[in-house]
Amino acid sequence: MMPFPKIHDLYLGKVVIGTVLLTWGVLLGLDFMLSLVGEFGDVGEGDYGAVEAFAYMLYTVPRRAYTLFPTAAVIGSLMALGQLAATSELTALRAIGLSRRRLTVAVAAALAILTLLMVVNGETLGPWGQRRADALKASSRSDDLIVAQYSGVWAREGDIILNAEGGEEHDDGTDKWLELRDVRLYEFADDGRLESLALAKVAEHRPGGWLLRDVTRTTFGDDSVSRTKVAEERWESQLDATALSADIDRPRYLSSSELHDAIQYRQRNALDAGEYEEHYWGRWFYPLNVLALCLAAIPFAFGSLRSGGLGKRLFIGIIFALGFWLVQTQFVKMASAFKFDFRLAYALPTVIMVAVSMFLFKKRSG
Repeated sequence: MMPFPKIHDLYLGKVVIGTVLLTWGVLLGLDFMLSLVGEFGDVGEGDYGAVEAFAYMLYTVPRRAYTLFPTAAVIGSLMALGQLAATSELTALRAIGLSRRRLTVAVAAALAILTLLMVVNGETLGPWGQRRADALKASSRSDDLIVAQYSGVWAREGDIILNAEGGEEHDDGTDKWLELRDVRLYEFADDGRLESLALAKVAEHRPGGWLLRDVTRTTFGDDSVSRTKVAEERWESQLDATALSADIDRPRYLSSSELHDAIQYRQRNALDAGEYEEHYWGRWFYPLNVLALCLAAIPFAFGSLRSGGLGKRLFIGIIFALGFWLVQTQFVKMASAFKFDFRLAYALPTVIMVAVSMFLFKKRSG
């Protein structure tokens, strides 16, 4: 095994990358068009029109590309090997002495390049684009929302401006409500002077308004400042909770650093961080999952080429690899339900699949 790629490695990598990109583009295009059709169902709400819907979809493309890449990597890499087998190029590569292991390493190296780009995308463009998309949609559908791209949630009702660090929607089966955390309410006079500033640890949207908890209110007079503290306070407001909830970052759309900060916050305050831990460890296992998926499927591309049935083997390989993805998803859901370590839920199916893949490599003859 040479430390530097040979010309046949570069050729195989070129074919794999080209086929994966083509497959990826087809899947992304289908997903974009189907989602765009669904997005048109919201057109007409407020100022949200067809142009805004299309812009919303464009902003979500990096996030969609990140989500679809594992599937595209499996299908594309197997199609690339199938293409080489159909033109006898795979046979020629084997004839010059390249082992299945060497061919697999070349495929894995090509996929690793794309995977690295997707990891970077998942930490930068993906969250940024989704945040911009949600802000665009929420502000177009409601006049209450001002901006929420860089410093939490911002909204306005009359002379009061609300700012919240973040929040989430809660559903206990019988009731559903929006909860914001670390809330600031700025109240201004008609002449633009700041009249009061209220700091609330939690704000819950309830019928008829908002329930503020652990409130510290500072009132600014002409020549004096006073401060009061109350455990609870109601804010009779018609502020659109639906618009605000649409703007709150959902865990699956956050970067790893943001997920880590959210987990730390919830643990400090004795709150459930399960959903955030699920997505946080999912980010770390993402590149391993991509390689495990492809390694699990690639053995099906090999075998006795003279025996035929290549298309059947490729189809079984794709089903086999995507079945792994479904199994891992179930393990993660079980970890969420039974409260065991998410790292184990992500790692165990990967280890099993890699072991099965190694067994198939040894079993299949060239």
